[in-house]
Amino acid sequence: MMEILIALIKIGVVLGVLLGVVAYTVLVERRVAAAIQNRIGPNRVGWQGLLQPLADVIKLVMKEDIVPTNADRFIHDLAPVISIAIALATFAVVPFGNHIILFGHDVKLQIADVNIGILYILALTSLGVYGITLSGWSSNSKYSLLGGLRSSAQMISYELAMGLSVIGVIMIAGSLQLDKIVEAQAGWKWNIILQPIGFITFLVAAFAETNRLPFDLPEAEPELVGGYHTEYSGLKFGLFFLAEYANMVTSSAIITTLYFGGWQVPYVHHLGLSDTWVALLQILGFCMKVGLLVLFFIIIRWTVPRFRYDQLMNLGWKVMLPLAILNLLATGLVLLLV
Repeated sequence: MMEILIALIKIGVVLGVLLGVVAYTVLVERRVAAAIQNRIGPNRVGWQGLLQPLADVIKLVMKEDIVPTNADRFIHDLAPVISIAIALATFAVVPFGNHIILFGHDVKLQIADVNIGILYILALTSLGVYGITLSGWSSNSKYSLLGGLRSSAQMISYELAMGLSVIGVIMIAGSLQLDKIVEAQAGWKWNIILQPIGFITFLVAAFAETNRLPFDLPEAEPELVGGYHTEYSGLKFGLFFLAEYANMVTSSAIITTLYFGGWQVPYVHHLGLSDTWVALLQILGFCMKVGLLVLFFIIIRWTVPRFRYDQLMNLGWKVMLPLAILNLLATGLVLLLV
């Protein structure tokens, strides 16, 4: 009974923090974009615009829900729910710390410690495309349908390279469990140093996974108006918007876990601190790494122009896939010899 209660508390805390972080990531992006473009950005609602996310949520909830006459109403309503549910559920296996003692109980700082953590992530990220594809199809709009079809083709072109790039990390750690992968990176044995090619391949695939520039082809406004969410408004549009930023935060957390040592803070155990302070420093270190990666995602969006559709296909099949296979062979050879 206590284990169930602890699990429910962890789910509630992580979900609340994640939704809050996602909401304020939107504000951070708007302020960073304004700085890059020499603008001011939102600064009216609350001190320096800190209440702007709350105002945006209220605005989206109060807006009218407009559905095209010939749309499939059930699928049209279901698609944004699929997108946000998968974006949030992926975070369940990400360890944001080692463990901490609370009220006499040893609490592992991870919602679900499954032994196939990597496969769980790859499976859910593959399902995420259903929300976009179904939204495009159900809207009964050519722009939306083209955006949904682009997302499907885009997923096929980068998902294979993403999966292969992670295998090198699995080979080094000898486990599919994310906490074991983090433990294998103790000290400075981070996989970004041991697997630079795999890291670059996974990072580029993560941009395509989150539909962020320069790979936001499913919603490219110059040719598709708004892409898959053209016919969405109000709260359902807000859910798609939330799902994009939740995917960005989750992708940053996964990249941190796989390549930047996760919650590992080098030599923190040599400081002579208590276990509680060590755990808090590890959580803080994890959050800082994730925050820097989210900032990187944002800066790239406002710096690099959008790829053409054929350029993304060529990059996925002719560059990323061969690089991922080469990295896999090189990792196997080094492990065999060393």
